[in-house]
Amino acid sequence: MISIDVTLFMHIINMVVLMLVLNAILYKPVLGILEKRAQKIDSLNGDVAQFEQNARQRQVELDKKMREASNKAKKALDGARAQAQTVGAEKLAVSRKESDVVKEKQLVDIRSQIEVARKELQGNAAGFAQAMAGKILGRSLDA
Repeated sequence: MISIDVTLFMHIINMVVLMLVLNAILYKPVLGILEKRAQKIDSLNGDVAQFEQNARQRQVELDKKMREASNKAKKALDGARAQAQTVGAEKLAVSRKESDVVKEKQLVDIRSQIEVARKELQGNAAGFAQAMAGKILGRSLDA
């Protein structure tokens, strides 16, 4: 059973003093440490956000530079390709002209050979016709 006497008041005073002492010695320093830790975490989170923003900016700059370099390389490649096509077309035109010249010379030679052969055949045509007719008829056509 609980009796209300001087010891009850002593216990209440004891508890109040203990709470004040614990508050001054334990709770306030722990709360101060927790508050400093929270401030430090907030500070670090701010730094992390700043570093992330810087990293994103640098990534954007790097991407931009990569696009510019890629476009520059593409233009250089296209220019080299166009130049190579131009040089190739020029060489092809030169070789075509040379081949046309050679072809014309050969055609002239062939035409002259054909003309010589035609003249020989026309000159010998009467003799060939007489010889063939003699062979076909089986007798000589010399009259």
